[in-house]
Amino acid sequence: MQTQFSEKEKNLLKDMKDTEKLCIEKYTKAAQDAHDPQLRQLFIKISQVEQNHYDTLTKIENGESTASQGQAQSQEKPTFIEHYGAADSKEKKDDCYLASDLLATEKHASHLYDTCVFEFKDEDIRQKINHIQKEEQEHGKQIYDYMQKNSMYS
Repeated sequence: MQTQFSEKEKNLLKDMKDTEKLCIEKYTKAAQDAHDPQLRQLFIKISQVEQNHYDTLTKIENGESTASQGQAQSQEKPTFIEHYGAADSKEKKDDCYLASDLLATEKHASHLYDTCVFEFKDEDIRQKINHIQKEEQEHGKQIYDYMQKNSMYS
């Protein structure tokens, strides 16, 4: 039986999908622009997870099963090596800008999910939204860890 969404739930699904689409686009562009290869790889990896989020939300919206999506996925936590020292360079400033922008984006996405998780009546959907929020928080932590390791976060 397909879930009948309230107008509010439909609008929130649209907002979440729009946010995920923006995240995919931003991470893809940032990966192209990043100077440090490990930052580029981080952005590519996160972009793929964001695509999974978008696909999960699309399936929820269409009333399709999401049994294999939104479940605990084995996400390997990256270990960063220092690429940039304390000194500033154009490349470091560029990568810092990209990382800072995407960290702010993750904060926004996590906040959106924090609100949405309380707005759905279906418990299974709430759990999937909560899982996506946890992954968004982990993305922010990974970006923070990269920035901390490379003297970009004070």
